[in-house]
Parts: sequence; C-alpha cells; structure tokens
Amino acid sequence: YLAQYEKNGFGLYLTTLKNGTPLGMCGLIKRDGLDDVDIGFAFLPAHRGHGYALEAAQASLDYGRTVLMKKRVVAITLPANTASVDLIEKLGLQFERLIRLRGDSEELALYAIELTN
Repeated sequence: YLAQYEKNGFGLYLTTLKNGTPLGMCGLIKRDGLDDVDIGFAFLPAHRGHGYALEAAQASLDYGRTVLMKKRVVAITLPANTASVDLIEKLGLQFERLIRLRGDSEELALYAIELTN
C-alpha cells in the first residue's frame, strides 16, 4: 500500500471510529490495467452494514474530486458480491462492462462515475 502513496500521492486509508477502533480501509488507488483511479474499500465483518463504508467512500470520492481533481472514478467487484455492488451503486457509479484484469481468472464488473467540480 505504501507504494501507492509514493507513486501517486494517494491510496487506501485506515477507517476508524472516533475512539480509534479500526473498521477497515477505504480510498482511491491507481490499479494497473485500469485507465482511471479506482475506489476501493474493505471493512471488518463486525463493522459491515452500519453505513461506515458508504460514509468513507463518499469522503473518498469528494477527496478525489476536490483535492486530486479527478474527473472520473471507477470501481471493480465480482458481479456476485452484492454488498459491494449495492454500495457502489449507492455512490452513484453505474455499470459499464465486464472486464478481466491481467492475471485474474474471474471477470469483474466495472462501474464508473463522472465527477463534477
């Protein structure tokens, strides 16, 4: 993960409660094989379904738009991962197509959103 910060100046961030309890991670990354910056998230099972991922992902998109000046952000997930698909769609990303990244054996669903400043 540190290589993302060194190379691009951004990456995944630890997401915590105000008291410091770790919930998971969320942020923007530049993945090989994708033309656009990708929003990524992963939360510990005990902290899923409480809205934390949505809040963190919305903040990440806002950061991408206002600080990084990104015009477009994508997300990838397994089509069967309904929890991720639901979150991605709540964020306003729309399905574009199925893709296969180099080295992956499974097809992934690619979603995208155009960010306006």
